[in-house]
Amino acid sequence: MTSTVHDPLDRLRVSLEEQFLLHTQELTQLTVSSRQPDLGGHDRDTMTARIESTRRAVAETAQALRRIAEGSYGTCQRCGAGIPLERLEIRPYAQFCVPCQRQQTG
Repeated sequence: MTSTVHDPLDRLRVSLEEQFLLHTQELTQLTVSSRQPDLGGHDRDTMTARIESTRRAVAETAQALRRIAEGSYGTCQRCGAGIPLERLEIRPYAQFCVPCQRQQTG
């Protein structure tokens, strides 16, 4: 997809909106498949894990879009420091700077 959006924040917003749509569509498909007798060809544990993972992706993406709308996107939710653009390009839904993320998971 060729983008005419030049501002990094606008590019990230457009990317998050696209991801939100894709994750939502995937969750819908998984939900439909989970109600089929054969679970859409997946075993129950795999289906449960895929649904949970996709729900988490929808929630993280929605939260990032909310932060953009509120004006707090790109600011660490723990220490208030700016999150580098390079990190946001890799993880556009990042809530924490790298040091705070390490403390969260450490």
